[in-house]
Amino acid sequence: MTGHARIYLDNAATSWPKPEGVYRAIDAYMRELGAPAGRSGYAEGVMVSRMVEQARTKVARFLGVQDPKCLLFTPGCTDSLNTVIHGLLHEGDHAVVSAVEHNSVLRPLALLEAQGRISLSRVPADSRGRVDPEAVSGALRAGTRLIAIAHASNVTGVVQSVAEIAKVAHAAGALVLCDAAQTVGHIPVDMSELGVDFLAASAHKGLLGPLGIGVLAVRPEAAQLVDSFRQGGTGTSSESVRQPDDLPYKFEAGSQNVPGILGLAAGVDYLSERGIESVEQHGIKLARQLIEALGETPGVTIWGQTADNARLPLVSMTLAGYEPQDVAAILDSVHHVQVRAGMHCAPAMHESMGTAAGGGTVRFSPGAFSTVDEIEAAIGAVRELAASSELAERA
Repeated sequence: MTGHARIYLDNAATSWPKPEGVYRAIDAYMRELGAPAGRSGYAEGVMVSRMVEQARTKVARFLGVQDPKCLLFTPGCTDSLNTVIHGLLHEGDHAVVSAVEHNSVLRPLALLEAQGRISLSRVPADSRGRVDPEAVSGALRAGTRLIAIAHASNVTGVVQSVAEIAKVAHAAGALVLCDAAQTVGHIPVDMSELGVDFLAASAHKGLLGPLGIGVLAVRPEAAQLVDSFRQGGTGTSSESVRQPDDLPYKFEAGSQNVPGILGLAAGVDYLSERGIESVEQHGIKLARQLIEALGETPGVTIWGQTADNARLPLVSMTLAGYEPQDVAAILDSVHHVQVRAGMHCAPAMHESMGTAAGGGTVRFSPGAFSTVDEIEAAIGAVRELAASSELAERA
């Protein structure tokens, strides 16, 4: 134990603490059940299989996925994104990617481009982190197979016009992969309303679940176009050496992460009981508190959302005279305020904003259990640091 109260504001990386129900669900499975899903006919095995499918239905409904079989469990959002990118794109295909993307999208696409397998167009974002759907439309060509778009940047928190981008893409015959890692669990996300073909998310961020589990929601017609790049046991069709073609087994090879799945389901239970609109308003309140106070602090620059349009509990800033990593280190060591500094695995976003040369930004990301008092303490810590910087300049 550290002996002091942590003010944890790194929920965009992973949420903490978790709801009590998440801890209980994982502990109960590990202690009382312990059986794999879909592998055994004894009582506990059957029970676990049923619980996993109940969890699938629960998460599918939460994300507006009509058929639970189209909700796939993966080892994480990165795996979900790679499943689509490597399974869908073939020799000669063209893809479009935006500047707001995380390296979980940028790197697999860059690899395929470097290998000469695909051509890739990069759509810019403005200094606030918004992607213009018209720019996406201008990047389309006859062989465009896929458009990858983050629902919101993990640097700026700006929510993109995904539904509009999806309409543009589909009119050109392209499919849309939406990275919803930063929005799911923070704001209402309905796959059918967004109109995308693939929706990827992680459990350990806004969904308040554990690490090591993610989801990929797919349109069934689009899923048929994606090759499975992982093959193995599914507990079904064991007599065949070929991976099953039906969902979800086509993409769920190997023993499932049952503790993760049940923990994820418990996180969704908490969000459903509290109400996603309530969680959203809580996040907006804390974001505005940060933006308004820090924006008035000498030497501080806020990047991305403004107090008027904030939707996500995510605020990036820089402080004149300090490297982002130094700011984060001082906030932690002196004030016990824990934030994330650097490039946030999103180099293109920082290039667009002009923050790359300075080492990125300092990101504050409150969570479902963050409080107004914690945010006020974080603001006070930044102001103290800014004041010391101002004094040093005058000396």
